[in-house]
Amino acid sequence: MMFLPYLLSSAPEDESTGPLIIAQPKVKPGRGPLRHLIIGSREGVRSAINTLQVLNYADQSTWSKLIAIPQSGILLTPEQGEVLSYLIRDRRC
Repeated sequence: MMFLPYLLSSAPEDESTGPLIIAQPKVKPGRGPLRHLIIGSREGVRSAINTLQVLNYADQSTWSKLIAIPQSGILLTPEQGEVLSYLIRDRRC
């Protein structure tokens, strides 16, 4: 199934004055969504996406295009009861 995150921005590309907002799409009944974020260098993000495909976890086509993070940051819009786990890991160059 193809799933692309919803990205909200009223400003033209590369001219955002506020944070990038990543909103939760409508959930299908009986499904529990997980939002995966990979943040790092362009090469690191592409490498992680490729690795997840090789592991048969997520097809490359299900990821959004690469998005530059504006200086104002990113704003996640959680649903009530959601939690977050965060991992920082070095990748081999």
